[in-house]
Amino acid sequence: MNRRTALGLGTVATAGAVLGAASPALAAPGAAPRGASHREAAGSPAGRVAEAYQREKTRAGGNWYSYVSVAGAGGAPQAAVQERADTVVEAYSVNKIAVAVAVLDKVDRGLLSLDQRVEVTGAIVVPGGDGIFGLDNAYPSSVTLGHALAALLTISDDTAVRLCGLVCPAAELNQILVAKGFPNTQVEPVANPNRFFLGTSTARETHDLLQSLVAGTLLSPASTTFLINSLRSPIAFTDGIRRTMSSDERARIATKAGWFADARHEAGIIFDRAGAPVLTYVLFADGQADAGNFGATHPAVQARAAMGPKFLAAVSGVTNAAAPARRPRVHRPTNGG
Repeated sequence: MNRRTALGLGTVATAGAVLGAASPALAAPGAAPRGASHREAAGSPAGRVAEAYQREKTRAGGNWYSYVSVAGAGGAPQAAVQERADTVVEAYSVNKIAVAVAVLDKVDRGLLSLDQRVEVTGAIVVPGGDGIFGLDNAYPSSVTLGHALAALLTISDDTAVRLCGLVCPAAELNQILVAKGFPNTQVEPVANPNRFFLGTSTARETHDLLQSLVAGTLLSPASTTFLINSLRSPIAFTDGIRRTMSSDERARIATKAGWFADARHEAGIIFDRAGAPVLTYVLFADGQADAGNFGATHPAVQARAAMGPKFLAAVSGVTNAAAPARRPRVHRPTNGG
């Protein structure tokens, strides 16, 4: 039994209640909700999302821990997929969203500011890690906290995690997340109080964190915009859900991926053309073949790349007037000068 499996013991292996009603672990293709015909369910946005998920995750194999919802009547999320949604797993870099939430919470309370500088020493740089800090070779130096957060959320910089730990130690970070209602979304402390492993979450908790973020109840308006704009930016992860999309389609998706060992995770939000959230997805996956492949041809990453356009098409007619409209920043390519 590996550590990831052990973390799931004592939890519900598959999802239980959604929106106060018992639901199956996965909305089976064509399964009708109460009061609806099989044909209506199969043709519904949630039904089409469930079918696409089932097809692609089966093709990829391995283990999946997922929660996907579609905005229903009045904007309330309707579960399309629930598979082991309450199993606690290693979230890896998807938990960089939670790290950013904790840091931005301190910004909102006036304890930190995005323009304050953090020291980048040679000792704090992760050698060979993801991101840009390891490529610099010009330390000691310093960057703003805003710069570190942007690197954390877009290119998933590993050194940026340590820079966040300088201003929000592990114990405090976990306390902030518990206070916000996320007891399973926690980093793992180490001997150095300012450093940590990225820790655990569940598909349901990560889903609920993203829902709270876009609803504007998690952070201040300015911090919410900063975080969502980072996850929607053109340089955010493109190998998974967004891989085979146009630039306009990619701009409608806020996403964060995480990868380590045999795990390939991704979580995010799809917005309608008016900028309202209409689909929230959390896709934790491990145990697929080709564990040493961290590229776009890994089976789980390929599965998400196939799901992405199908999810987008499934919600093409869905709107969410109850949620704030969050349009992406205008992308203006430049040729220098």
